[in-house]
Amino acid sequence: MMKLYYTPGSCSLSVHIALHEAALPFSLCKVNLRAQPHTTEDGTIFSSINPKGYVPALQLDNGELLTEGPALVQYVADLAPEKQLAPANGTLARYRLQESLNFIATEIHKPFGPLWNAKATAEAKEAAWQQLSRRFDELNSHFSQQDWLLPQYSVADGYLFSCLNWTRFLHLSLEKWPALETFMQRITARPAVQAALQAEGLLG
Repeated sequence: MMKLYYTPGSCSLSVHIALHEAALPFSLCKVNLRAQPHTTEDGTIFSSINPKGYVPALQLDNGELLTEGPALVQYVADLAPEKQLAPANGTLARYRLQESLNFIATEIHKPFGPLWNAKATAEAKEAAWQQLSRRFDELNSHFSQQDWLLPQYSVADGYLFSCLNWTRFLHLSLEKWPALETFMQRITARPAVQAALQAEGLLG
């Protein structure tokens, strides 16, 4: 059985959602990223499992470890092609998925960094928020025209949700972007998302 190393509410949530969407058997192992060194819930030093030292990490059925969220969600999607969580490999639609995953990783995920960093200056935080706001403008326009990043739901939507969900914890409002707020409501209602949020203690 696969094992997902995760930290509640982190970007590993996207892989957790994908596993539920794919209806695949898996177990969870919580990682404390605040502890120094980072440790798993049973006290194992996490770098002995994943030398990169961060989540998500997925231990595969054969014992190998796979890391990096965009790679993991595609791997999971390909294990359950009947769920149509990712377009078929080799198609233009699959490259559109990769385009979306890369956009989220570089233009949404990464700019949140200064907002989480207690040592970041007010100027750095403001610059990060302005960068995110510009991208939110683009996403709001997109979701004003269609429900998902691709023509149908995909693992990219789960990744975007996982990043945008951080605005809740940072007390940042999406009120300025109503279509983006509606996207968040639409995806939150999905049973797989509810299951992942509940397992990570993020409901309510």
